[in-house]
Amino acid sequence: MSSPPSKADFERLSHFRYRLRCYLRTSEDLCQAEGVTLLQYQLLLHVMGFPDREWATVGEIAERLQAKQHGVVALLDRCEKLDLVQRRPSQADRRQVEIHLQPKGRELVSRLAAAHRSELELLQREFMLPGWAQAQQTRSGDA
Repeated sequence: MSSPPSKADFERLSHFRYRLRCYLRTSEDLCQAEGVTLLQYQLLLHVMGFPDREWATVGEIAERLQAKQHGVVALLDRCEKLDLVQRRPSQADRRQVEIHLQPKGRELVSRLAAAHRSELELLQREFMLPGWAQAQQTRSGDA
């Protein structure tokens, strides 16, 4: 049985959640300035960032967003109306639909990803500080 979290564990967890929320708030502001929602940006990001190909299925996007498939379909409807994505029937499996970025969506996700870079670098530097790695190693040793 592992020991209960220490005060230092709670402080690290609190700080992590705070920094994560700051990142998300900054992301929300950047997206709003571009005229899209955070979820629309995340959808574009997951299509662009899907491993080994330039598209993703509705189910794959739902998994990446941790959302229900019908919610992703509604989100896709809104993105399609903005000319950010295009649905195409899958060549490999007719039951699936591939989501491809339109040029406008590709440009938008590229701009937003670049705008997020400084905040990501800040998080990376902050969580590479001494104490974080030690806490991870200690917790891994408890398992």
